[in-house]
Parts: sequence; structure tokens; C-alpha cells
Amino acid sequence: MSETRITDQNERNKETVRAFYQAAIIEKEFDKVRPLLGDKYIQHNPQIADGFDGLKEFLNFLAENFPGISLEIKRLVAEGDFVVSHIHGIRVPDQPGASIVDIFRFEDGKIVEHWDVAQPIPDEAANSNSMF
Repeated sequence: MSETRITDQNERNKETVRAFYQAAIIEKEFDKVRPLLGDKYIQHNPQIADGFDGLKEFLNFLAENFPGISLEIKRLVAEGDFVVSHIHGIRVPDQPGASIVDIFRFEDGKIVEHWDVAQPIPDEAANSNSMF
């Protein structure tokens, strides 16, 4: 595969992740998320059920409990079938939120697997480095 084709696919995968965040987290609309997903959805977050139904339930949970949720993508890194994102997620407005790293695996240009880790942003830090 040529360098240009790899770069193009990486950029398409990053755009799919951006669209996923918009449809899933901001709009909380599973019907808008579904076209971005492959023929399966493997979830590694132990608090979210596996598969399409688990994702749908999670989006409903967000809609009911965190209607004002927001996120800012700080960086996206794509390599092969993976996109790693570093985001600032805020579930409740005017709260510090969390620094979140999501890992998405792709098959045929569609998201098929997801891992995430989140670290709450403290009121005070032991250093002056930003979490972003």
C-alpha cells in the first residue's frame, strides 16, 4: 500500500471518530452512530455492555443523566486500523471534567472495537503541567 493511500485512510478514520463523537456523545443519537460502525461493536469499558445494544443503552444513559455533556478533541493519532484520541470530556457544565483516551479499532473503514481510560481533572495538581 502506498504512503498516500495509508495517509488517506488514516485521515478518513480520524474523520469517522470525529463523526462518532458528534453523533454519539453530543447528539446521543444511535441511529446516526450506526452507519459509522462495522458488523460488530466490541466494548472494553467494563461499565458498558458489549455490542450495539450496549452502546445504545449507554447513549440513552447519557441523554437522561448528562444532557449538557461536551467534549473537546485535543488530538487524534491514526495508524493502520487504530485511532487514538485524547479528549477533554465534561459531563456537567462548569465542572472540570476528565482527560480521556479512547482507542478505536477499524475494519473496512468502520469502527468495530473500543477501549477507553479516563482520569478526572483535579482541583489542584502536584505539578504545573496541563493534562492536555
